[in-house]
Amino acid sequence: MTSSMHIIGSGGFGGAERFFVRLVYALHEAGQPVAAVSRPGGMVAPELGAEIEHHGVPLRNVLDLPSRWVIRRLVRELRPDIVQTYMGRATRLTRLKGRGPVHIARLGGFYKLGGYRHAEAWVGNTTAICDYLREGGFPAERVFHIHNFVDLAPPPTEADLAAARTCFGIPADARVISGVGRLVEKKGFQDLLDAFARLPAGQEGRPLHLLIAGDGPLAEALREQTRALGLESRVHWAGWQRDPAPVYQLAEVFVCPSRHEPLGNVILEAWSHGRPVLSTASHGALELITPDESGVLVPCKEPPCMAEALRTLLLDASARRQLAAAGRAVAGGQYGRAAVLESYLSLYDELLRRLR
Repeated sequence: MTSSMHIIGSGGFGGAERFFVRLVYALHEAGQPVAAVSRPGGMVAPELGAEIEHHGVPLRNVLDLPSRWVIRRLVRELRPDIVQTYMGRATRLTRLKGRGPVHIARLGGFYKLGGYRHAEAWVGNTTAICDYLREGGFPAERVFHIHNFVDLAPPPTEADLAAARTCFGIPADARVISGVGRLVEKKGFQDLLDAFARLPAGQEGRPLHLLIAGDGPLAEALREQTRALGLESRVHWAGWQRDPAPVYQLAEVFVCPSRHEPLGNVILEAWSHGRPVLSTASHGALELITPDESGVLVPCKEPPCMAEALRTLLLDASARRQLAAAGRAVAGGQYGRAAVLESYLSLYDELLRRLR
């Protein structure tokens, strides 16, 4: 067995945080000793049950010296084989000395690299991120590509779907397009709204509605855009959802409209729920999706193209079923828990042999 400590410094709960929780649980359920470190009062800690060893460390900012000392003390006390940090704050504050645990920095984006060089190995969740690290001067033999993973979701019951429609105020006969993500410019929801406005108000005799889950600084601007487009009665804002499963379940088509997306965890989530995916051709989507096989790709920042692709997909039930089945197969295979967990455990063993 290999013991590991996982450290994350963010206060919110997005793709990186969901993966943090998933991997910690996967390790625990596989019988591997694991400890989690996150901010007290943050949104990660409530997702970890009593069965997970958890330590709260303030991790206020990258200059928080007291938190750096607390991390060192925890490492001395717990003596893990591996310390794995997520994103910039946790990585910068983790400064290990001597020949103790191996420090792995895990990256899910194209971050500034200065705060990562002191780690001993690096994991990127896309090949593009790994290329970015190597091009930035990181030793190629210690840069590793390991996917994120999702667990396949069970199909919803009719009662589940009815409850979700009631919760979000969506009519029983409405067809639904869904999107999930932070309401920030790079996520492209302004483009999704423009595309939705170009579609007919109804499809095949049923009203067409748009459901968006997420929160962020553009929330009010996007609502104003909705009003300006005359879409208020058919666009539903679900806000941040601790469990976004109902948003995926209702989708006849799931859309990832990002202008910039290193990976696209929402694509994996939609696949895990057996939903057909239409995405912009961002870095992550290009790596995840086989065009017209596991998803439909359209250019970034091109609402007319998105609208046309949506119109076509909404009229082709057979294509939707084929895309959904192919995506779910991908999610359950190379992006499934077993494959990714094995990759991490193999990496831990390899690094301990090579570096210790």
